[in-house]
Amino acid sequence: MTDRAFLVQLDGYGLTTAEICYFMPDHPLIVQTFAWQEYDAAPDFPVLFDFLDYWRREIEADIQSVRIAHDKLMRPANWRSADGVISWED
Repeated sequence: MTDRAFLVQLDGYGLTTAEICYFMPDHPLIVQTFAWQEYDAAPDFPVLFDFLDYWRREIEADIQSVRIAHDKLMRPANWRSADGVISWED
């Protein structure tokens, strides 16, 4: 069985982390943070925006800001010699 994370990366998804700052109704002057992480496709971030839609519908906390970090973990290999000289000696 193949790992789900590997399969979504093959589909072009990368690891997305979002820091969500929000206010709870019982503490409206305190900014709290929630860290969210999932595989998502930049630049549209459909998985993140689905989660934020769910948050706005179901959670009684006003979102103040969302900060996003994204990295495609799978990319073509890049190899070079540390001294700049490529040698195939045995």
